[in-house]
Amino acid sequence: MTSATKTRAACLIGWPAAHSRSPLIHHYWLRTLGIEGGYVIEAVPPDDFRDFVLRLSLRGFVGANVTIPHKERALALSKPDARAKAVGAANTLWFKDGELCSTNTDVEGFINNLDAGAPGWDQATDALVLGAGGAARAVLFGLLERGIKQVHLVNRTIERARALADQFGASVQPATWDKAGELLPRAGLLVNTTSLGMHGQPPLEIDVSLLPDNAVVADLVYVPLKTELLSAAQARGLKTADGLGMLLHQAVRGFELWFGQRPQVTAELRALVEADLKHA
Repeated sequence: MTSATKTRAACLIGWPAAHSRSPLIHHYWLRTLGIEGGYVIEAVPPDDFRDFVLRLSLRGFVGANVTIPHKERALALSKPDARAKAVGAANTLWFKDGELCSTNTDVEGFINNLDAGAPGWDQATDALVLGAGGAARAVLFGLLERGIKQVHLVNRTIERARALADQFGASVQPATWDKAGELLPRAGLLVNTTSLGMHGQPPLEIDVSLLPDNAVVADLVYVPLKTELLSAAQARGLKTADGLGMLLHQAVRGFELWFGQRPQVTAELRALVEADLKHA
């Protein structure tokens, strides 16, 4: 490939550069949309991150995804939008009028996945969110932006839940983990943002039989594809949204910003990533 071809390329910046499904997702879209472009993984240690990002365009990239441990630094080195500021982390970088801009697409990844898998979920007035880490920030921002009136935030460390609730205002109420059972009967939406239930992690012990009959259950974990939480919810006939769906939907906006076309999350793409997960 010569420089004259001007092929647009984006990258994923992380350290270590663990196995990621992002190249699989973006290459699928480039191929199906007939776009000349590329997407590669760049292993960048923390000490080199600033230099790498400030020279992103000189390295031939039109933008980037950012993953652990660089998301907060990416925010500081760019012009963040409201979502990135609220979440306190950026996972997508692009250039606009020569300026490096950033956003956090976890917000729309979560919301758009819910819309696709459980339409009408936003009729709920009360939501119960488990966990108070970075993913919970994106979830809270999305829920409040969509008009959910009351969110109960449950975390093992109540101080973290309180600190997060303070940032989002009175609509978010912190609670200790042992209060989850009391909150389930009025939760129209239950969201797990913790690693509990993930392969190699302790199980998530939540009694979904306490949820209302019209509740929606979302789990951000995608290894395994169907967690015990989702299995129990589906056995009750509840609508669900899984972590793989969120992963696919959060990739859409970055691709559109870099390559100029909005891609679709299709059954074929999902099957491709599912197969990759099974062989991991």
